[in-house]
Amino acid sequence: MNKVLYVDLSERKSWVKDRRDLFEKMLGGAGVASQLLLEECKPKIDPFSPEAPIIFAIGPLTGIYPCMAKAVCFFKSPLTGNLGETHAGGHFAIALATAGYGALVIKGGSMQPVVLKIRDDKVEVKTASSLWGLGTRAVDEALAEPIKSGLQSIAAIGPAGEHMVLYANVIVDVHRHFGRLGLGAVWGAKKLKAVSIVGTKGIPLTNPQAVKAFYEKIEHEVVATDKMVKYHNLGTPVNVLELNALGALPTRNFRERRFEGAEEMSGERFAETVFRRKVSCANCPVACIHLGSLTKTFAPEHERGRTEIVKEERLVAYNYEPMFALGSNLGISSPSRILELIDLCEDLGLDALMTGSVLAWVTEAFENGVLDEKTLGLRPKWGDPDNVYPQIIKNIAEAKTPFYTRLAQGVARAAEKYGGRDFATSLGGNSPAGYATGYGHIVGTLVGARHSHLSNSGYSIDQQIIAGKAKVEDIAEFLVKQENWLYVLYSLVACYFARGIYTPDVVVEALATVGVKVSREDLERIGREIFHNLYRFKIQEGFDLEKEYIPKRLRELDTPIGKLDPQTLKKIITQYIELREKEGLRIRKKEEGLAELLLPQSDSEERR
Repeated sequence: MNKVLYVDLSERKSWVKDRRDLFEKMLGGAGVASQLLLEECKPKIDPFSPEAPIIFAIGPLTGIYPCMAKAVCFFKSPLTGNLGETHAGGHFAIALATAGYGALVIKGGSMQPVVLKIRDDKVEVKTASSLWGLGTRAVDEALAEPIKSGLQSIAAIGPAGEHMVLYANVIVDVHRHFGRLGLGAVWGAKKLKAVSIVGTKGIPLTNPQAVKAFYEKIEHEVVATDKMVKYHNLGTPVNVLELNALGALPTRNFRERRFEGAEEMSGERFAETVFRRKVSCANCPVACIHLGSLTKTFAPEHERGRTEIVKEERLVAYNYEPMFALGSNLGISSPSRILELIDLCEDLGLDALMTGSVLAWVTEAFENGVLDEKTLGLRPKWGDPDNVYPQIIKNIAEAKTPFYTRLAQGVARAAEKYGGRDFATSLGGNSPAGYATGYGHIVGTLVGARHSHLSNSGYSIDQQIIAGKAKVEDIAEFLVKQENWLYVLYSLVACYFARGIYTPDVVVEALATVGVKVSREDLERIGREIFHNLYRFKIQEGFDLEKEYIPKRLRELDTPIGKLDPQTLKKIITQYIELREKEGLRIRKKEEGLAELLLPQSDSEERR
């Protein structure tokens, strides 16, 4: 697991380096990948340069213990211009592990579409012109192999990645993703259509008996307690009704915090109407991936132009975030309509959260007269009564006109050009997840290394504050501690959902069973060092927290604790920076810089 596989797409060659030093120091996953990013990525490099690296890494517990089935990927994000970080489940991590590698670094670029094929020690870069233009499902079907032993994983981009949409995803094993920050666009720039990994070697253990005993202990916690039952039963869609009751379900572009259609789009209603089955990532007993049934008519050319009475059933993975982004955020409550939009994003290879933010901004901008029908070619409305959203999504994926090319750059850049920046919901260049819970979520997303709710769980301290179990003054310290610990878990690489299972003491014991001797203090140091590595990369690439803009819609967000106060936001951010600088991470360039974060601007002043 100490081997790093390097692949040069330009030369179509590969080589392996033993980086035992790096894995021993940083464990694996986010730790190893953060160091490789600093080593391999030249400062200020264009994200679409052939020499811009893509770095995948897994951890020392991958494929050994339950919920250790994720891979991390670091790269330079074309969406934000700094850190690109994304995690995916499915079979990818364990296929890489059983092929014999702890990390994969892809550099170079091809002049024609290619597929990277890895089967244990055999590594090939193959021409794949016939796959260019296909959706992600078709690519998965084309590359699937009859595997008699071992495990295969297929990761692919769709047309959105080919057209270098800045928030294009890489779809993994049909239902999982390397999402959010534009990895699919980087693949598109390299003409890398897909990666297929087949691993057959197994994972060697130094002490099988100790692993067996500890595995049984962890499995009991996962399947026989209530710690993860939420994810197995309804999954994260259970959040819809809970957040709506709390008054924290973002609706119609975060304008409202309760949705009148919450009951219809709830996890409970999805389970009653469209749910068909559950699947798991490899080596995970939870089965949190809920699949819904979407029926589609057969293509007319296959029926000689006649309408076929029988319809094709397609299973589509759904969870809370895309349900919010393409549901309440757009005023849509129908499970089948939401599932249709999710499926379209998946097949085109688009990030559903940013797509939802873009659609919401377009709808509000059209409603307010910022955009007109001539520019759009369509008339979007909340709830999409005229079914125009699918066409807008396709136009974005194809970068069909200069306007849609701008939408393909994300909601913040669209608003910079056309106006409406006050309601362009973006933090750090990324679109926020579906929580109108309070200060923790807004600040946490802004300061997080990847500008995600998964960076530091800011929404969770908001919920504690709402319940009277914490105070606003606790937010900054919570975010720092949570970030440091999560990066330990992301170096293993654990699923975020299992964070309640893998406590510091459990992690120390688990690592000991595979021959890794660390203390809780060692883990704290590693987590802190990983975060510092990532922030140094961000700053190196031009990120300046003091100059980041919080749009009015989010800095004055209505939440269960009332409307947010910009000055309180500023105070929490200042406290956060001070805590990080006490650790030795220099963030501030000038003391007065935070004023720019919350500076009100008129729409005319915002346009460029």
